[in-house]
Amino acid sequence: MSVPVILDVDTGVDDALAILFAVRHPGIDVLGITCVAGNASLAQVVDNTLRVLDAAGAPDLPVAAGAARPLLEPPRSAGHVHGLDGLGGVPLPPTERRPEPVGAVELLRRLILEHPTPVTLVALAPQTNLALLLRTYPEVAGNLERIVFMGGSASVGNATAVAEFNVWHDPEAAAIVLDANVPAYMYGLDVFNRVSVGQDLAAALEHGDDPLGRVVGALLGHRIALSADEQEEYTGLIGDAGAVCSIVDPLALRTEVRPVRVELAGYGRGQTLVDLRERRGEDLVHGLADEWANVEVALEVDATRLTRLFLETLGLAGR
Repeated sequence: MSVPVILDVDTGVDDALAILFAVRHPGIDVLGITCVAGNASLAQVVDNTLRVLDAAGAPDLPVAAGAARPLLEPPRSAGHVHGLDGLGGVPLPPTERRPEPVGAVELLRRLILEHPTPVTLVALAPQTNLALLLRTYPEVAGNLERIVFMGGSASVGNATAVAEFNVWHDPEAAAIVLDANVPAYMYGLDVFNRVSVGQDLAAALEHGDDPLGRVVGALLGHRIALSADEQEEYTGLIGDAGAVCSIVDPLALRTEVRPVRVELAGYGRGQTLVDLRERRGEDLVHGLADEWANVEVALEVDATRLTRLFLETLGLAGR
């Protein structure tokens, strides 16, 4: 049985890889895709998403535009990471696909409530759309199997020393989602940064004969440098695609159910605090701790196994 999934994306380089995997894997039934500003502006994210669906040879799927900015703060583009177009300059032909006339929240509500079985909502972006959905239509929680989100970290951050970008971009939204009493699975930086494709293979794909392989290779080969004095380095991370891979091969990761909360103030704003203690601390003994959400947190990954799944699904293994 395939898993019914809705993707919520801010389509940059790694969201594109995730979409390609999701629509190609037979164990995943993509019901629709919603878009939010994050890696790029909302209009760019929607256009990127539609073009990636063409590249994947995907069927006609509903795609809707959502929030153009976080709940409280102005948007902060990640163009320095994903390029001005969000796709690192990887050229994808114009598309004839068009987004839905309704917004993301309405599309999410309809797809979730109309589906005969509980739906897995996969958030690969700032969680603004999800927060608006759960606050506007809390009844959808009854037909959600769980929320799988790429975001957060049980260790270091990337947007700041302690905060991961997706959560940092809209911390209030992430906090609302964790407070919604929906089972949650966190695929954070602890595993995100470990799953990659080798540089030689990525180059071979980019310059090979397979059209999809050329797109995947170019996306994997995109490089970044955060300042003029830094050298651009190859990483080859499959990024958000790893979160989708975890749905069909959960045994490739070691997870633990841990208390998690989102910091909303100070330098720690946007940090996902993951309580990894084995014994009760003073805060719990003396009733000084607020209630935290229990979240299944991915802490370790068999990176080779997940990379192989990604490449095999796209028909690119062994090339």
